[in-house]
Amino acid sequence: MEGVPAVVALTLLGGPFLTGYLLYLGASSSQIGFVMAITTFVNITQLGIAYVLQRVRSPKWTMVGLVAIHRLMWTATGLIPFLFDKSVWVTAFIVMYTIAFLANAGAGIIWTNLMGDIVPASVRGRYFGIRNTIVSAIGSLTLFIGGQVLEAYPEGTGFHILFTITFVFSLWNIVMFMFYPNLPLARSTESKMVSMLKKPLRDRGFMKAVLFLSAWLFLQNTILPFYSYMMLELLGIGYDRVSIITVVQTVVSMCSLYVWGTLNARYSNKYLLLWTLPIIALSSVSWSLIAIIPTFLALIVAHALVGIGTGGFNQLAFNFIIGDTPKSERPMFIAMYSAITGFATFLGPILGGLVFEWMKGMPTWVQTWGLASSLGLLMLLLAGTLGRRVLLRDGRHLHPLPEQKNAST
Repeated sequence: MEGVPAVVALTLLGGPFLTGYLLYLGASSSQIGFVMAITTFVNITQLGIAYVLQRVRSPKWTMVGLVAIHRLMWTATGLIPFLFDKSVWVTAFIVMYTIAFLANAGAGIIWTNLMGDIVPASVRGRYFGIRNTIVSAIGSLTLFIGGQVLEAYPEGTGFHILFTITFVFSLWNIVMFMFYPNLPLARSTESKMVSMLKKPLRDRGFMKAVLFLSAWLFLQNTILPFYSYMMLELLGIGYDRVSIITVVQTVVSMCSLYVWGTLNARYSNKYLLLWTLPIIALSSVSWSLIAIIPTFLALIVAHALVGIGTGGFNQLAFNFIIGDTPKSERPMFIAMYSAITGFATFLGPILGGLVFEWMKGMPTWVQTWGLASSLGLLMLLLAGTLGRRVLLRDGRHLHPLPEQKNAST
């Protein structure tokens, strides 16, 4: 009941609709890359937020307030054409978008911690597989409807309709958060921020995995956030066809989430994380199919692969930071993961945006499948070498059986 309105609102505000709205506001590829990077860069602030949250007496209501700021401020960007001169549209969007995601950074720590307490570890993999499958189904339908709206009502009118719908679902989402249990946050055994920061830094297994995943996300995000830009701007594909392609990605991701969740009941988080990497890399490589098969079919293949790979990656990374970390220090472990990977993910789209600006005079095939395929091959190499050494280092692929857990306890 909380996830459904959230996915409707965030689907209409993000993905290809975010790229399309930025193009409508007059943003360049480098500015689009910067906006895509903001969402993860602000996660650096979670290190300070995790420390401050140790003094919060009502985590739930703090989360409700932060969620309200995030949802309503992001939705309010739809008012920019009515409130500001056209010359500052993009600047106004960046400011409002940044404020929204600063609030989301704080809400994210609380929500992740609460879900770690609410959902028992024994069913966590399957629970999130089922939850994500349901909300992905709703997201697919939302993508399709949103694409049809923009195709029927081009430019400003279509976006005004989408933002009005988003406002209603954002309010519903905020209300549903009020029904969450007000569980206390896990309290650190340390009282000083420096000592709290040292806890995750001293966990060698955790830090090696985080640093590798950061390097991977940097490389991945130099190209993946630009899939919509490449379709809309470089290939000239209409919103209706882009929404269909994105729906295929979401549906495939939805179907794979239950499979990843089921596998996660047997195999470790890091082991399955490794297997998501080559799938994501092959998504970029498959853009080269544009040269030999119809463009629409090639894009379906690329987005189906990215749906399977990123769906599993996001779900398993979430389970990794709430399941493979000590409960008493969980907020700081979450913050450390978010800060390091967030900084890497921030740099990726910025570099990608600059590369697309630099390549503007080059042939179209270089800007679309040439760059994507080259980065995909590089990601395959990274996954097969450093990825194997880091994520399989402890040699434990299977979760211990219940009786083994009891015996060790």
